Amino acid sequence: MHSPLPPQAVNLTNCDREPIHIPGSIQPHGCLLACDAVAARVLRHSANAAEMLGFSGNMIGANLNDVVGSQASHDLRNALAAAPQASRPALLQRVLLENGKFFDVSLHRHAGHAIIEFEACDEVFVPLHLARELIGRIRQVSRTDQLLRLSATLLKAVLGYDRVMIYRFDADGAGKVESEAKRPDLESFLGQYFPASDIPQQARALYVKNPIRIISDASGSRIPIEPVFDQSGEPLDLSFAHLRSVSPIHLEYLRNMGVAASMSISIIVEGALWGLIACHHYSPKNLSLPQRVAAEMFGEFFSMHLIGLLQRQKLDVVTMARRALDRFFLRATEYGDVAELLVEVLPDFKSLLPCDGIGVLINGKWHGLGTTPPADAIPSLAEHVAAFGEHRIWATHMLADIHPRADAYFQDVSGLLAIPLSRVTDDCLMFFRKERLQTLNWAGNPEKSYETGPMGDRLTPRKSFDIWKQTVERQSEPWSEADREIAAAIHSATVEVVLRQSELMQEERDKAEVRQRLLNEELNHRVKNILAVIKSLIAGPARESATLVDYVTSLKGRIQALSHAHDQVIRGSGGGEIGRLLEAELSPYRTDINRLGLEGPTVLLDGRAYAVTALVIHELCTNAAKYGSLSRSGGTLDVSWELLDQGDLQIRWTESGGPPVDIPMSRGFGSALIDRSIPFDLGGKSKVTYDPGGVKATLVIPGRFLSVPQDQTANISRSPATMGDTEVQRRTDMSLLLVEDQILIAMDAETMLADNGIQDVVTANSSDMALTHLKTFTPDVALLDINLGSGTSVPVAEELVRRGIPFIFATGYDDRTALPQELLSVPVVRKPYDADELISAINRLLADPIA
Repeated sequence: MHSPLPPQAVNLTNCDREPIHIPGSIQPHGCLLACDAVAARVLRHSANAAEMLGFSGNMIGANLNDVVGSQASHDLRNALAAAPQASRPALLQRVLLENGKFFDVSLHRHAGHAIIEFEACDEVFVPLHLARELIGRIRQVSRTDQLLRLSATLLKAVLGYDRVMIYRFDADGAGKVESEAKRPDLESFLGQYFPASDIPQQARALYVKNPIRIISDASGSRIPIEPVFDQSGEPLDLSFAHLRSVSPIHLEYLRNMGVAASMSISIIVEGALWGLIACHHYSPKNLSLPQRVAAEMFGEFFSMHLIGLLQRQKLDVVTMARRALDRFFLRATEYGDVAELLVEVLPDFKSLLPCDGIGVLINGKWHGLGTTPPADAIPSLAEHVAAFGEHRIWATHMLADIHPRADAYFQDVSGLLAIPLSRVTDDCLMFFRKERLQTLNWAGNPEKSYETGPMGDRLTPRKSFDIWKQTVERQSEPWSEADREIAAAIHSATVEVVLRQSELMQEERDKAEVRQRLLNEELNHRVKNILAVIKSLIAGPARESATLVDYVTSLKGRIQALSHAHDQVIRGSGGGEIGRLLEAELSPYRTDINRLGLEGPTVLLDGRAYAVTALVIHELCTNAAKYGSLSRSGGTLDVSWELLDQGDLQIRWTESGGPPVDIPMSRGFGSALIDRSIPFDLGGKSKVTYDPGGVKATLVIPGRFLSVPQDQTANISRSPATMGDTEVQRRTDMSLLLVEDQILIAMDAETMLADNGIQDVVTANSSDMALTHLKTFTPDVALLDINLGSGTSVPVAEELVRRGIPFIFATGYDDRTALPQELLSVPVVRKPYDADELISAINRLLADPIA
């Protein structure tokens, strides 16, 4: 059996157990009859019922017809029959009783009783009109914050309360004032929090059952129910009664705030109490039953509209997250490094979840944005996440309680949501939230003092706020289910990208291995070819009248030309002109004992076609030098090219005057390159004919790889340049700093310089050695090899620039990537060194020195 606690027995130690649904009394602005289930006989009544209803006899056991009149009794029973649910009581306006008074009546059945509540009615009021006016003002609102703000303003204006607040309850039951409309002289409660204990669970349950609750006078007057208990010893259950009296704890809280009357409207979302609309007045105030009906209708529409806006808000968040992840996937196609990608998208990810900071730990490096833990705290935090999260999404709003080291920075970071990026390492994406107390925007009015009753200052807003602060100390805003859903989407996206990048990296590694094998094979083949060409150049026939000096000079020129041709091939990835390619490849073979003819228009090949064609031409040149017309005196080679009608480029290679040609019995790597490279790589044609009088080849490059400058379609006759014919000016009485890390190349350069009159040469094999020399030696000019094995000559160049000493760079493979922007204009000579070219470069430099 449950018994109501007398008001004097309720205190702060037992208020959470107070049976507020059976208070044994009602508020004084109405009266109540509790009849049998069919509303025929009165079983209980409020002590003021006889006086208010004008009944002079004994009410207990009285017939309802005798108490209110037969017509009113008939109307009441019909209304009760149409309201089977207690949560939806029947409502009758201006019911006329036999005593000639009008009453607004509410009826419902509950726990075997028909409970009838009467409130005096002084005027006619149409609740539907007021409800329509209120609902019409908010139905077009499209944002939650606007709905809360406008609704508070509307209710204050229409219902006449001094203050209207809208509370929202958190998952832990604590509440926050999200919106407020008030009298100007009142302290603001906007942004105030209060602990869950301020509204006990039994009160929350009643707010769901009975969505509107009014307190007309907080002074605490009560009208008892007679008798308190029925024959079975049970009190009357008033869970759904409008007139149910109020807990003395709540009344004291209101009085301490100076509030004399209040009304609350429940905000119910998906069957749960989302919040309350609380109306306060600072003098007694009672809303009539029709006004409360209008407020209740507004509350129901408000709840439904709020549900729609919350769903739209959730959909907007999901849509925004999807767009951000789409951008993430799009960016992933542009990045080869996942770490760079994740750092780049941190601002996008930060916008997906309400957070104060974000960071990513990847490959042992930390990148943070916003408010995050100190960088030196990240490794231990990541280890903790990996251990507790077991490589799943892991979140907490009480980090310091779980990870004691976080106590050092709990104000900046109390909440953590971690998304793992690997099952092998501690790499993860982390979202952070500050301690909740660091984000508050309500401190109340420090000069405001509150009245206190018998239970002290606990029942004041500031004390509630202080207790709430104690309950959330070292805690952040909890991570919601929606937050975790977004995190799961981010996890899926990042893992997919990481796995895809891993697959691509493995594919690239596999391809790189294949390319490396091919490169090694090609390099081996090309080195052998180059050595064979050099051998043929050395062993090639010379004019009978040529001296040894002439022979050496000619040989050096040919080897230098071969170096230039090789460099042209290496740099062909950017594309080039077919005529210059042929000139570069054939220039080593131009002598006065054989004849080379080149003729054709200016045609540009793109990078791919240039590289492929260069390989084929190189092979044809090599074969001609080893076995064909360029291998003996009197040989002739004619190369011509032309644009065909369909836009393709046709190259004709014709050898004559060489040894008799036999069809090869076997085909090596070079022959395969000639036959297959252009058809396979470019979709063109390649045909080689082994005529006895000389090899003939026809190559066709498809037009899509070509471009022809305007007015450049006419054929031009060309002749490959002969190296070593330039007249150079000898230099004497000059000092030079030579920086070269290869001793043989350095010695060769020293000899070339000495032969041309430059005897004062100081050689260094590293930047450090060169800088040491420069402390005691000031050269007229310097020659710097760019790459020195373990470093570069850039520090020396910068020192020379500072001192105003002119210098030249040297390189064997046209690589200037190691040079800063300000040194890119420095002249360059190529290795292996050619004496005439080197001296000419020095002459040009001294004629127009670089400051």
